Amino acid sequence: MSQSRLNRHQISRHQFSPPQISRRHLLKGLGAGVGMVALAACAPVAPATTGSTAVNAPAKEKTTVVLWSSFTGKNGEAETALVKKFNESQGDVALDYQFQGSYEETAQKLTAAIQAQNAPDISLLSDVWWFKFYLNKALLPLDDLLTTANADLSDYQDSLINEGVRQNKHYWIPFARSTPLFYYNKAKWAAAGLPDRGPETWAEFMEWAPKLTEMDGDTVKVPAFVHPNGGSYIAWIFQAVVWQFGGSYSDPDFTMHLADEKAVSAGQFYKDSVHKDKWAIPTKDVTVDFTNELTASTMMSTGSMGGVKANAKFEFGTAMLPKQEQFGCCTGGAGLALLATTPEAKQAAAMQYMLFASSPEMTTFWAQNTGYMPVRKSALKSKEMQDYFTQFPQFKTATEQLALTRPQDAARVFVPNGDQIIGKGLERITVQEEEVATVFAEVQTILETEAKPVLEALKAVEG
Repeated sequence: MSQSRLNRHQISRHQFSPPQISRRHLLKGLGAGVGMVALAACAPVAPATTGSTAVNAPAKEKTTVVLWSSFTGKNGEAETALVKKFNESQGDVALDYQFQGSYEETAQKLTAAIQAQNAPDISLLSDVWWFKFYLNKALLPLDDLLTTANADLSDYQDSLINEGVRQNKHYWIPFARSTPLFYYNKAKWAAAGLPDRGPETWAEFMEWAPKLTEMDGDTVKVPAFVHPNGGSYIAWIFQAVVWQFGGSYSDPDFTMHLADEKAVSAGQFYKDSVHKDKWAIPTKDVTVDFTNELTASTMMSTGSMGGVKANAKFEFGTAMLPKQEQFGCCTGGAGLALLATTPEAKQAAAMQYMLFASSPEMTTFWAQNTGYMPVRKSALKSKEMQDYFTQFPQFKTATEQLALTRPQDAARVFVPNGDQIIGKGLERITVQEEEVATVFAEVQTILETEAKPVLEALKAVEG
């Protein structure tokens, strides 16, 4: 998922029980201005007459809509600019933009706010969080509002808009959507005598890795590659790898497959890269390591690209993910959802922002300033994006890979804490050097246990 991952996808989902938040603290988080409305400027109006007396119509009040979101750094600056553009583009809606922390922190605060009956109108929700709120009937189906607004859903990227659909109803509009990409340091590639491209297969990369790894005796000084840790979405990155090895986390019906032979083979590959072949190391923040030249390459979100572009002092390249038995790449990131508690009088105004933020023009602005995917087909084909590809070809890789992606397995995105359950298991093999088959069998048992209440809730909601 990246966030980007400069937006601090450093989270812990092992237990989803929201923190105890006092009402005073919650109101402070929502901001002192929530519930207040701003008066529109008084423009001249045609007078109505009663006898000989002219009566001026009252000034129109703006509809205040509260948005909770999660971006920091370069991406936070871009979202702040996006909100400013919206507020300046029209005079009917005042969007109150409130930063809440990481994806997990936003979701936890949203849970507490719903319980306190003090939720925002719109919330950014990541790929692994929106479904929880859907199961709890906390999200409003958007189709009537989309129809009234004449929204062209066919212009959204199919693989992205369809991920927010349940029983033919839309609950989640794509906004900050991403895929993992292979990033490499071109100077280190050149010094190793390698071609200026990413590896086509993991077998090819393993041939390259010794040339890229800098050793200090038996210690890896600068690795060829770094893996994220559990708090930095290793389970998201490994989702693509397990597909590449022909395995999966689970089926859509929640049948788990992490203990299957091919998934274990993918896990063994990750373990060996650190402890046997010694061309990779686990790290807390792959983006920081890459931009500080502490690794020759890594896999991270397209949403990291804006930060890498701004902070790296070297030329970097991007490539599609390496293949093994087959190609594998997942989608990730976040979308916008409308809370079911949003007053009916505010719903159309909230939808107005959601469509503005994901419009062809604004998704182009957002993509160019962050590295997230353009969520609209027309934006991808536009002259603005085509010119940008010429200026910055590293970004084009992400759009070319999008057509080859698929939604993630239910074990990670629909099982509560699935990301962290899998991530902690991967840390046990990359950091603690435990046996892969044993760890994956234990993780699968936990996933199966955690999936049972989801299946029961899903049956209650969808039948």
